[in-house]
Amino acid sequence: MQDVSTQEDIDRESKRVINALYGDVSDFRVNETFQIPEKGPREAWDVQVNFMLNSLKYTVDLEIQEKEGHVTNARLIDTMTPL
Repeated sequence: MQDVSTQEDIDRESKRVINALYGDVSDFRVNETFQIPEKGPREAWDVQVNFMLNSLKYTVDLEIQEKEGHVTNARLIDTMTPL
């Protein structure tokens, strides 16, 4: 696995993880990105993504380690029917 240190790396790894967990999704988008810890040397990324699957909009929170891009936490935040 590769280190995750740029926005392009975050986008690539987030998409890869969501496809592994949920299968083929559409309208994938990285919503927010925060470094962990907030202050000091960065160890990981807290990434919130949105995507569509089976006419439902999903919001998922991922924690991606900067070294080697391991995902240590994936949490479903919300599932909703879009207006």
